[in-house]
Amino acid sequence: MIPARKRGWLRWLFRRHAQSRVFGTFGSIHLHGAEHMRNAAQTRPVVAVANHSSWWDGMMLIMVSEQLVPTDAYVMMDAANLRRLPFFAGLGAFGVELTSRRDGAAAVRYAADLLDKPGRLVWVFPQGQERPAHERPLRFSSGAARIASLSGALTVPVAFSYVFGGRERPDVYVSIGAPLVDADRHAQARAVERELDRIEAELSEPGREAFETIGRGDRVKAGLAERMLAAATPVRSLPPAG
Repeated sequence: MIPARKRGWLRWLFRRHAQSRVFGTFGSIHLHGAEHMRNAAQTRPVVAVANHSSWWDGMMLIMVSEQLVPTDAYVMMDAANLRRLPFFAGLGAFGVELTSRRDGAAAVRYAADLLDKPGRLVWVFPQGQERPAHERPLRFSSGAARIASLSGALTVPVAFSYVFGGRERPDVYVSIGAPLVDADRHAQARAVERELDRIEAELSEPGREAFETIGRGDRVKAGLAERMLAAATPVRSLPPAG
């Protein structure tokens, strides 16, 4: 697997790049449940499990965990993509070979070791690949549940949805659910489905759910801009475990 090598200056630059890309493409971000992630991260480490329906999910998790609900965030990523885009390691991505059970086990242990204090968060997309947001039931692998079990972290479900409506540009909906304790992969999947249902309810009856609307002109929290970390060593592969 490929470990993360966070670089504060790169995160500072890419956070602004992500904001520019998101608001250059989408009209607004509609956010629900930020307090769930914020409160969980204040007391425990967190595994954030999310559906994976778009390339934009990566940009949105940066927006969420670096600006909207600031945390010390990492993300599990396909090792092939991380080798192609190695700068993501400097943003907190670590790579796993999706076809290797040994590498998968090593990545689970690595993620669990990262989750050693409150405020530390690891993002996992348990579907393993992009799938349509409307596809049900969600089929999750067991890796995220194993990470939470080994680390004692809370699991926070997150749903992402990209919606074309009556305006020129689409909107982004992000719904964050209440933390779960000792949740297996099926419970995690059902929790994310509930957040997708919440988004659908808001779309069918605007104002039904408590979504905060954030536009380009709104002030986005600075997050971790001041936490400039020292430059790390170049990306390298760890030896297989065992």
